[in-house]
Amino acid sequence: MGRRRRATTPSVVSLVVALLCSSCSPCAASFDARVDGTTKNTFIVRFDDYDDVGAHERRVTSALARGVTENDACDARARAWRVRRRENIATTSYPTDFVLVEELERGGSTGASKGANAIGEDAGLDAIRLALRGIARDVHREQRFVRRSALAGETGAREVQFSTSRRGRRLLARSVAVKMGAEELWNQGYTGAGIKMAVFDTGIAEKHPHFRNIVERTNWTNENQLEDQLGHGSFVAGVVAGTNNACAGFAPDALIHTFRVFTNDQNSYTSWFLDGFNYAIATGVHVLNLSIGGPDYLDKPFTDKVNEITASGIIMISAIGNDGPMYGTLNNPADGLDIIGVGGIDDDEEIAAFSSRGMSTWELPSGYGRMKPDIVTYGEQVWASKTTNGCRSLSGTSVASPVAAGAAVLLSSIIPESKRWSILNPAVMKQALVEGATRLKSSAHMYEQGAGKLNLLKSAEILREYEPRASVVPHTFDLTQCPYAWPHCKQGIYATMMPLMLNATIVNGLGTHGEIVHGPEFSPSADDLGALLDVRFAFSETLWPYSGYLALYVRVKDEGASESGIASGRVRFTVASPGARGENKPRVSEVEMTLRVNIIPTPNREKRLLWDQFHNVRYPPGYIPRDNIDIRHDVLDWHGDHPHTNFHQWYDELTNAGYFIEVLGSPYTCFDAKHYGALLMVDLEEEYSSDEISKLTRDVREEGLGLVVFAEWYDESMLDKIKFFDDNTHYEWHAATGGANIPALNDLFNEFGVQFGGDLTEGSVNVDGEKVLVSSGTCVSRAPAGAYVHRARLKDKESDKQQEFAFLTLFQAGKGRVFAFVDSNCVDSSHMQSACFGFARKGIEFAATGACSHALCDLNARVTLDWSDNKPLPARQTTVDFSKFSTVLGGRPGNEGSMKCGPNAPVEFHDAKVSYTDLPGRLKVAAADLSIHHGTEDEKLRTSGVDVAERADQRHPLNADTINSGSSSSRKMRSYLALLGVFAVLLVWRARRRRARRARAKALAHAERASS
Repeated sequence: MGRRRRATTPSVVSLVVALLCSSCSPCAASFDARVDGTTKNTFIVRFDDYDDVGAHERRVTSALARGVTENDACDARARAWRVRRRENIATTSYPTDFVLVEELERGGSTGASKGANAIGEDAGLDAIRLALRGIARDVHREQRFVRRSALAGETGAREVQFSTSRRGRRLLARSVAVKMGAEELWNQGYTGAGIKMAVFDTGIAEKHPHFRNIVERTNWTNENQLEDQLGHGSFVAGVVAGTNNACAGFAPDALIHTFRVFTNDQNSYTSWFLDGFNYAIATGVHVLNLSIGGPDYLDKPFTDKVNEITASGIIMISAIGNDGPMYGTLNNPADGLDIIGVGGIDDDEEIAAFSSRGMSTWELPSGYGRMKPDIVTYGEQVWASKTTNGCRSLSGTSVASPVAAGAAVLLSSIIPESKRWSILNPAVMKQALVEGATRLKSSAHMYEQGAGKLNLLKSAEILREYEPRASVVPHTFDLTQCPYAWPHCKQGIYATMMPLMLNATIVNGLGTHGEIVHGPEFSPSADDLGALLDVRFAFSETLWPYSGYLALYVRVKDEGASESGIASGRVRFTVASPGARGENKPRVSEVEMTLRVNIIPTPNREKRLLWDQFHNVRYPPGYIPRDNIDIRHDVLDWHGDHPHTNFHQWYDELTNAGYFIEVLGSPYTCFDAKHYGALLMVDLEEEYSSDEISKLTRDVREEGLGLVVFAEWYDESMLDKIKFFDDNTHYEWHAATGGANIPALNDLFNEFGVQFGGDLTEGSVNVDGEKVLVSSGTCVSRAPAGAYVHRARLKDKESDKQQEFAFLTLFQAGKGRVFAFVDSNCVDSSHMQSACFGFARKGIEFAATGACSHALCDLNARVTLDWSDNKPLPARQTTVDFSKFSTVLGGRPGNEGSMKCGPNAPVEFHDAKVSYTDLPGRLKVAAADLSIHHGTEDEKLRTSGVDVAERADQRHPLNADTINSGSSSSRKMRSYLALLGVFAVLLVWRARRRRARRARAKALAHAERASS
C-alpha cells in the first residue's frame, strides 16, 4: 500500500549499451536498462535459484500453458498469461532469480481484476500460484513505488550560484562534510578512493562537473534516458562525493554508480529495484544509499532482496522517513535489523520535525519494538549539487541518509585496501557509526535519536583499531535515565507486573551467519536489588544477515513486592560464526550488556491500568483504514496504536497523574484481573473468542475490573466509499473493517447490555466543563437499565445533517464498571485536533474506583430501563474474509500474535514445561575459546532454555521463536550438526559469489569487445 499506486503506460522493451569516456574521469559505462512499465495484472514470479532468464521464462511458460488447460475450473473465465521479457544489463549478463508474468483477458490484452474482492481473495494471484506450484518459490503482485515520505517530504529547497572565490569561501561553511570534520580525514589522505558507491535514485548527468568518478550510469525505468531531470539523484550523489567547494561531499574520490530507478513522474516498480539490486550484487558495489521508504515491511520480494543485498556484504543505508513528528512511523527498509536507518536533525542538533520516530512495530502485539533510527545526522538545509552546476539546499531524511552514506564511504577508505573487505561488512560499519555516535544534548529519547548524532571522527577511530566482534545495540538499557530512556524511565517496575519487554539488535561483525552458542544469561549485581530480577530471553536462532534480535522479559520476583531501589546486572552471551577464508576454527565473540531498572513497591490496584494491544490490527497486512476519515493524506492505520507510539501523549499524561500502564500482548485469558483497576480498550479492530468473552465478563462482574472503551467509526456506506481500485495492480482494495471493529465489540459487550451503532458522527460535546471533540466516531445504540447515557447533537457525516446521538455511556456491571465513548481521536496523537485527556482521566477514575462527578453521573442522564435508539446494529462485511489477517480467527497475519499465552504474559499463565525447554543445537565451541566464566554445571542445570515457537521467523524479532532463562545444557551431537550446517551455508554462499564473479568477468569481456 505504501508503495502502491497507478501504473505507467507500457513501453517497448529495449536495450541500449554505450561506452562513454570523459577526460576527467575513467570510462563511464552508461546502460539504458529499461523494462516495460508495469501494466495490468503483473506478477513477480520468484525462484530459489539463480539461472539464465531464458531458462526461467521457458519453465514458467510451459507450466502456465499446462495450468490454463488443467485449471480452468479455478476461475469462471479462462485465464491466460504471458511472460514479459526484461532485456537489461542485469538479465543479459547475469543470472536472475525472478521473471515477470502478466495476465491476459480473453481478448488477448492485459486486463484488470475489477471483480476482485478484498485482500486475501485474489483470484488472479491464486490461479497463477496454482499453475506454478512446484516450479516457483512464490508469486507476488508487482507493486508501484512512489516517492513518498522519505523522498517527497523534502522542504526548504534553495539554490545558490557562485562566481567568485570569495563567495566560494563563504559557502564552504555550508558543506556538511566540512562541518562534520571530513577535512581532517582528507588531510590524512582518505578520500573514499576505491569505494564503489551505488545511488538508487533519479540518475545523474554524464559529465557533471562536481564529480571525478562517475564510473557507471544505469537506467532501470521505462524512460529512454539516463539524465537526472528531477535533481534528487544529483543531490544525493553530491552529498556523497561532490567536489565543489561550496557544497563538498564526503568522499570526492569515490566511484559513483548511479541506478536510475525513478521516472520523471517519480514512479518506480518493485521489479526495477530487484533487477537493480541483482546488478549491484553481481558487480560488487560496496555502499548503497536508498532514500525511499514505506510502511509495508511485508512486501516480501523487496524486503527479501534487501536482506540478500546485505548478505552479499553491501552496506545499505536508508532514510527513516519524513512522517514525523508522529510516532510509530518508521519506514521500511530503514527499520530492518541489518540496515543502517538514518533520522534527521537540524543545525541546532534537535530532532528535525519531519523525522520519523520509533519504535519499530513489526513485533507487535506479542513483542516490543526495536530502537530506531540507528543514528541521526544533519537533514535540514543541507547543501549539495544541482542537476548540472551550482549548489542548492534540501531538507528531509532522504538528505540525512546520503550524509551517513557519504560518511560510510569515507570511513571505508580508512581501512587499508589489502585487508579492507576481509574486515569491513554491513555489521562492522553499523558498529562504527552507532558506537561512535554522540548522544544529543536535547530531550530526544532513544526512539527518536537512536544512538545519537553521527560522529565522523569517533567512528574513524573505531575502524582504525577494529577487530572482528559481535555487539548489541543498545549496549545498555539504563531505564533510570530520563529522558533518553523514555518511555521506560517514566515508571518503575514491580512484582506481578506484566513483563517489561525490551528488544535489542545483535550486530554480528564476525560474518554473515552466526549463532548464540552460550547464554544469554543474567548476572545480578551484588550491590543493589539485582537479585530480585527475573530476566528471560528470546533471540534469533540464526544471526543472518549479520544481525539478529535479543529480547528481554524482565520481571520482579514476588519477594520484591514491597522493595524500592535500583536493580541492575549484566547480560552475557557468546556469538560464533564460521571462520573466514584460511581460518580453521569458528570466530567467537563474547558480548555483554548492562541492565539497570528502578524497582518500586507494587502499586494499588486502582492505579494499575492494562492496555489491550492484542486486539489491535494494523497495516500491513490488511487495508485497515484511518481513524479520522477527514485525513486524506494518510489513509492507513499503520502507527501501531501502542501507548509508546501514537498514544504517547496520553501515556505521558497518565503516568504523570500517577497511573501505571502495562501492556497486554496476549488474549484476555492471559491476565489476572485482580491486579488491575481498568482495562483500556482503545481503537480495537480484532475479533474476540468465546473464551475471551466469558473470561472478561467474569473479570468485570465478579473480580471488579473496570473497562474503558474508546471506540471508532463503523459505517457500512463509508466502508463501501473508501474502497479503491489500485490501478497499479488492477485490484480492488476493501477496508478490512472500520476505524474499529464495532460488530466484534458488540459481541463482546452484549452481556453488559451496551451496543455501538453504525452511524458516522462528528462534532463537539461539553462534558463536565470540558469540550470534547468527536472527529470520526460511532454512536451508542443500546445501554442497560441504570446506565448514564449522554446525548448531544452531532453531525451525521452520511447525511451531513445534525441529529441527536448518544456519545457516552457509563454504568455499574456487577462489581465492575464500564465507561464507553464513541471516538479515540482525542487521545490519539497521530492526527489529534484537540486533546481530551482530562475527560479520559475521569472515565478511568470511574472505571477503576467508581468515583464519578456530578456531571458524568447526572441523574437526568440515567435510564431506568434498557435503552435503545431503535436503529439496526451494524453487521460484519461480507466482501472481506477477515480471517486472513485475524489472529483470533486463526489466520496468519503479518502482525505477530498467538491465541496462546506467551512469554509476554505472567509466568503462571503458560505451561513452563512447554515454554521453557532446551534450545536447539548450536555451534560447538571449545571451552578454551571462551574467556567468560559461565558458571558451574550445577548452575547450568538449574536454568534451562526455552523454545515456544510454532515457527521460526528470522525477520520478526520477539517472535518468541527461542526463549531462554539462562545457559543451556550439553548437547554435543546437535552442536556438531549445527556447525556443519552453518559451514554448508557458507560454502553455498561462497559458491554463489564465485559464480557472480565469473559472470561479472564475462560481462566485462563483452563490454570490452563492444567498445573495440
